[in-house]
Amino acid sequence: MTHSAQLAERVPSAELDASAPPNRSHPPAARGSPPIAPEKPDVEHHPAGDEPEPRTKAAGRPRKARRLLLIGCALLALLGGGGWYGWRWYTVGRFLVETDDAYTQADDIIISPQVSGYVSELLVTDNQPVRRGDVIARIDDRVFRALVDQARAERDVQVANERNVAAQIARQGSVIAQMEAEVASAQARLAFAAQEDARSSALVQRGTGTVQRAQQTQSTLRASEAELAKSKANLAAARQQLDVLRSQREQARAAIEHAAAALDQAKINLGYTTITAPRDGTVGDRSVRLGQLVQPGTRLLTLVPMREVYVVANYKETQLARMASGQPVEISVDGYPDASVRGRVDSLAPGSGAQFALLPPENATGNFTKIVQRVPVKIVLDHAGPLAGRLRPGLSVTTSVDVRGTPILAQRPDPQRTAAQAGAGAAP
Repeated sequence: MTHSAQLAERVPSAELDASAPPNRSHPPAARGSPPIAPEKPDVEHHPAGDEPEPRTKAAGRPRKARRLLLIGCALLALLGGGGWYGWRWYTVGRFLVETDDAYTQADDIIISPQVSGYVSELLVTDNQPVRRGDVIARIDDRVFRALVDQARAERDVQVANERNVAAQIARQGSVIAQMEAEVASAQARLAFAAQEDARSSALVQRGTGTVQRAQQTQSTLRASEAELAKSKANLAAARQQLDVLRSQREQARAAIEHAAAALDQAKINLGYTTITAPRDGTVGDRSVRLGQLVQPGTRLLTLVPMREVYVVANYKETQLARMASGQPVEISVDGYPDASVRGRVDSLAPGSGAQFALLPPENATGNFTKIVQRVPVKIVLDHAGPLAGRLRPGLSVTTSVDVRGTPILAQRPDPQRTAAQAGAGAAP
């Protein structure tokens, strides 16, 4: 007998219910193990007419309530944010004039030599900060030292010449005194000769004197007169020579001043061989090299004053109605997005940027297309800010000018008209 036949004999036929489906959720029980009870179906029995709502509908109620709550919170946040933004715009935002057409600038100094020569020393390198008076470079000064010595020698020559003329003036005084003495002597001789001539003439008339003696005394008288005239001429010449010497002394003094000026110029040129920094700054665009032959006006390097960087913002002409000097400015630098810089409006340019271009526009000819012009506005920075000394010229920035409290330009009082009205009111 087979194993299946034996198993069929052991199980009663009443227990074999063909209508009951087999429980496929469990594997067949092992031999000798107790029978496994069939699982009851998960079905609740309710009286007729009392059926519950589906489970999906009951579970959807709290989900819908959460959705409505989130939508309400979002609407409240949106209304609150919109209200705050509107209040902020009405009180502050509408008074902020902003542009991103702005860049940092600085008054760069181009360092150039004033004399020609070879660069013998170069004491700075690229991007090096320097202080005012620091030596940047030196030019070979041997030729300039020789020129200084030559100018000094020329000055000494002119000083000696002036002293020589002064000595001649002093000597000429003695010559004049001598000439005056000779004139006095000639006058005395002339007087004696005149007396001798008178006595001889009287003796000849009485017949006691000779004609020869009378002629001799008369000749002596004429010679004395000529000698007196000569002495007076010599005296006049001596006095005129004194005037000549005095003019020579003035000329010598002028020559001394000229030589002194030449010496000063030589010393100045010698000083130009040492090139120093005119102010504090940082070395940039260095083109000078050691041993290079430079000429006056040659660009050696550019000195950038890092502590005096400012901003030039190109505002539209439609944004200038309320803008004026002294207004506060908020500046954001693209290179430093986490830092905020403050400043103030320094001045507005006297014309638009197009007016100062190399080729300004000419709208009187051809077709015309209206374009909003931009006016450069200079903004000075707060030196105590977080980026003091770190900003470089040429950086892109965004500026926002606070124009609160400033009336429109057309509504501002005219100072001249106000002064005229005040003067008219004070007049009787």
